[in-house]
Amino acid sequence: QVQLVESGGGPVQAGGSLRLSCVVSGFTYSSYCMGWFRQAPGKEREGVAAIDSDGRASYADSVKGRFAISQDQAKTTLYLQMNNLKPEDTAMYYCAADREGWWLVPRYAYWGQGTQVTVSS
Repeated sequence: QVQLVESGGGPVQAGGSLRLSCVVSGFTYSSYCMGWFRQAPGKEREGVAAIDSDGRASYADSVKGRFAISQDQAKTTLYLQMNNLKPEDTAMYYCAADREGWWLVPRYAYWGQGTQVTVSS
């Protein structure tokens, strides 16, 4: 059974940083894509960053230069380093995984429960 568990969210002031983690278990595909998404109240879920099994990464324009996606060497934990946070980054953040290359499109097969990020001005 595939499980994704996010952590690391919380309140932060504008300009601050957070690092989100997503522990992935039961996901045994050697070729895959994993991503971070966010959803604010009343808005659609949007792709923030994604990485594939070859280490290639993709970012939404709104976070380029501020956010960085990475994995640990064992590829069991996905990270999202978020710097220079802005109030508009406030949202529930989800990690996702699939053997298909969905990148920033929210059609992944497996999802975590989310971790809340709140950025105050």
